[in-house]
Amino acid sequence: MITLAQAQTILSAGLAHARAASAKPLAMVVLDAGGHPVAMAREDGATFFRADIAKAKAYGALGMGADTAILAERAKGNPVFFSGVVTTVGGDLVFSPGGVLVKDSGGAVIGAVGVSGDTGEMDAECAIAGIKAAGF
Repeated sequence: MITLAQAQTILSAGLAHARAASAKPLAMVVLDAGGHPVAMAREDGATFFRADIAKAKAYGALGMGADTAILAERAKGNPVFFSGVVTTVGGDLVFSPGGVLVKDSGGAVIGAVGVSGDTGEMDAECAIAGIKAAGF
């Protein structure tokens, strides 16, 4: 389980990492293992789609059981399957880096973080920075 306090730490540390790296304005979402939002933040200047995209990245990671950077690589080799997955779940998935699973000390998936606003690689870096700061 991800607590609200842990989710807020993920957001604040991830956004602090983004500012230190001069990233573009971001939106970040923390979901629990059931895909329910625990916390969300959208920086000033981030476009209004960013929160939806961040949620779709986190949701995709949870639903497929892997970080979206891995899924993006897999999708290159099997685009028909991944297009089918997106259609099957109503379009609420984004297979671009920035959706990162959160695992407890035993390796169980307890949630996911989605970040959107900069490059996929920077989005993922900010998610990972937040997750590490929260002790996961």
